[in-house]
Amino acid sequence: MLPIPAGEFLMGTPAGEAGRNPDEGPQHRVKLEAFWMAAHEVTWDEYRLFMFSQQANETPGSDPTLDAVSRPTRPYVEMSFGMGLNGFPAISMTHHAANKYAQWLSAKTGHFYRLPTEAEWEYACRAGTTTAYSFGPDAAAIKEYAVYEANSKGQYAPVGKKKPNAWGLHDMHGNVMEWTLDQYDAATYSKAPALSLMPWVPSTTPYPHVARGGSWQDTPDKLRCGARASSDPSWKAQDPQLPKSIWYHTDALGLGFRLVRPVKTPTAADMFKYWNNGVAEE
Repeated sequence: MLPIPAGEFLMGTPAGEAGRNPDEGPQHRVKLEAFWMAAHEVTWDEYRLFMFSQQANETPGSDPTLDAVSRPTRPYVEMSFGMGLNGFPAISMTHHAANKYAQWLSAKTGHFYRLPTEAEWEYACRAGTTTAYSFGPDAAAIKEYAVYEANSKGQYAPVGKKKPNAWGLHDMHGNVMEWTLDQYDAATYSKAPALSLMPWVPSTTPYPHVARGGSWQDTPDKLRCGARASSDPSWKAQDPQLPKSIWYHTDALGLGFRLVRPVKTPTAADMFKYWNNGVAEE
């Protein structure tokens, strides 16, 4: 994880930015405390330890402490869809599953981890810049920083292979879009106060939640620092289970996440709110 300094930034995009959508404004100033952020997305090497820990519990003599956090059911398809496991980003997990991974990792390590808020994500992506991309105002150099539609060869890539932004973070643009903590609301920015302190929108419904950064399936305009994506039930349209899984988005092959660790450890009550922010019922 890399240190992200405390500071203020202008969240959202200006009206004249190419590719801008209405939900990216109005721009508003946000103040954030310092935190650490993962240098790249959570990989299958890491996430599969969580996915299959349930199987370990079924083995005599396994670690009973793993039972402290609920874990995914067995996937009904191979979840990398043949695109690669070692060093590749984990994909297709629900917002609920990403939150539970953060809780599980916290229990295993003794350090508090969670999803980034939407504000934290954009602040970290911009890395002190005010342009459409962390590397400049247009997409001219995007192939050096991102895996996206034109250079992905039809699948995701190993993490950390493209140039990082100024704060050392890889794959903030492209490869896989990333969950944030927030419930999606197209009018969120218009409701923000003049100076917000770590704002986020808690969940009240399973859909939609905010994903950021764009993916290997997307055109450059969807990879901009301020671009927002919202989850949808169609992300698990091919799920054959009834009811549909609370753990997997089978149709979201461009979706992953990375974690943050705040400098200030929250109270136990706040930890519970973060880890249970993803509404499980689908």
